[in-house]
Amino acid sequence: MMTSIDYSELTDIELMTGEDDEETKELHAVYAKARTFIGSFKWCAGIKKAYFGLGAANVVAIFLFELIPVGESVDSLLWIVVGDIPPAYIVTDDAPNPESALAVYISLMRKWISAAKLGKSVKNLIPVDAPPTAENANDLERRLEFLEEEILKTKP
Repeated sequence: MMTSIDYSELTDIELMTGEDDEETKELHAVYAKARTFIGSFKWCAGIKKAYFGLGAANVVAIFLFELIPVGESVDSLLWIVVGDIPPAYIVTDDAPNPESALAVYISLMRKWISAAKLGKSVKNLIPVDAPPTAENANDLERRLEFLEEEILKTKP
C-alpha cells in the first residue's frame, strides 16, 4: 500500500530552523543523528533528499528521508524518529504526515514496553537499543506519555 505524503507540513532540511539560534543548532545536531542512523543500514545506499517534519530540539524530531535503496524491495521513503528516545524508522504506509509517523512510533514502542514488562521476547518488535527490562520499559513509557501530551496534543 502506498500512502501519499503530505509535503505541505514538511520543510526542506536546508530551511529548517528552530524558535531561536540555539534550537536551530540542536535540530541540526539531531538531524545529523538521523542521517547516521539511517545510513547505518545496509539497504540504504544513500540519501537523495531530507525534510524536517516536526520536533522539539533534543526531545524528539521527525524527518522524512528520500533514500537511494539498494533494491526494489526497499522503501525509498521513510520517516526517521530521533531524539531523547530510541531511534527508529517508520514506513509511510500508514503515516502520511509527521504527526501520524509519531503516533505509529508510539504505538510500536508501546508493544515493546508491554513485552518488556511481561518478560516476553521483543525479537519481532521494533528494535530498541536497550535491554528489555521493566525499568527501561517504564522509562520509555514516561517519555512516550510526554510526547503524546506535549507534542501530539499541542499540534493544531
